[in-house]
Amino acid sequence: MNTWRNASLAVTAVAVLALTTACGQGNGASTANGQAVGNASPAAQAGDGAYGSGDGYGSDTAAGNAKPAGQLAVWDSKKLGKVVTDSAGFTLYRFDKDTASPPKSNCDGDCAKVWPPVPAGSVTAAAGTEASVIGEVVRADGTKQLTLGGWPMYRFAKDTKPGDANGQGVGGTWFASAPDGKKAAADSGAGAVAALPGLSVRKDPKLGNIVVDKRGMTVYRFKKDSAWPMKSACTGACLDKWPVLAPVAKSDTAGIIKKGFVTFNRPDGLKQQSLNCWPTYTFSGDIKPGDTNGQGIGGTWYAISPDAKLIGATK
Repeated sequence: MNTWRNASLAVTAVAVLALTTACGQGNGASTANGQAVGNASPAAQAGDGAYGSGDGYGSDTAAGNAKPAGQLAVWDSKKLGKVVTDSAGFTLYRFDKDTASPPKSNCDGDCAKVWPPVPAGSVTAAAGTEASVIGEVVRADGTKQLTLGGWPMYRFAKDTKPGDANGQGVGGTWFASAPDGKKAAADSGAGAVAALPGLSVRKDPKLGNIVVDKRGMTVYRFKKDSAWPMKSACTGACLDKWPVLAPVAKSDTAGIIKKGFVTFNRPDGLKQQSLNCWPTYTFSGDIKPGDTNGQGIGGTWYAISPDAKLIGATK
């Protein structure tokens, strides 16, 4: 009995030590707050995009019971181009038999069981995209459905994990949606820009080496956050201006620190990438790659170096 108990305690101690090593050292705290930290875990790569684990939308998902999209995100698929996803990383689709002007859904009954409509409301535009494309349409059953560029948005019941795009091209009428509601399309022309890793380093003429996401957009930290216990002070309306950085596969990075590279499961349900255990964000005011319009805002928001330190911040 004592041998089993001692072994159990040893395993528990090792698990605590592992998390402390990842997120505790060098951050001035020695105890964890389970609620604040959440269930930190490495992000998993799925399909062409990298996201943390999430709930699937199985074939028994009923129309009207699907979750709102939340914080929209955009990922660059090598096959499909720029694809819009919900906050959990699930692909959003459009239907060729629908109309955008005026918006109208023609997917009801059994169709809506396979292609659950995305409810309107609780939706935030993806960083670097126009919020004006977001709208809603009243369906035949009276419920409201999310639209992008006038096109009603759906999920696909056979997409069971973030990054899946199993609905692409089904019946020659269903297609993954681009951020503006158009069909996602890979740019294979001469002017196509080489895809960046999920996180990498860019040399900024004023700030030096800064971390950028796969779209080349600047990554930021918030001085009011904490790394241990891992906690975000940016909630509610703050996230409209500072969208969380969606989870990235550790293998899909270049030039950045790998210590404390974990997914933060926020109390609001969003999944957020952390560097050195610090929650990370992008800025809605950055419109194109290379922008650093969020630098120094309020004396609390700063671009970060490859080792996750604040650039230009004063203590």
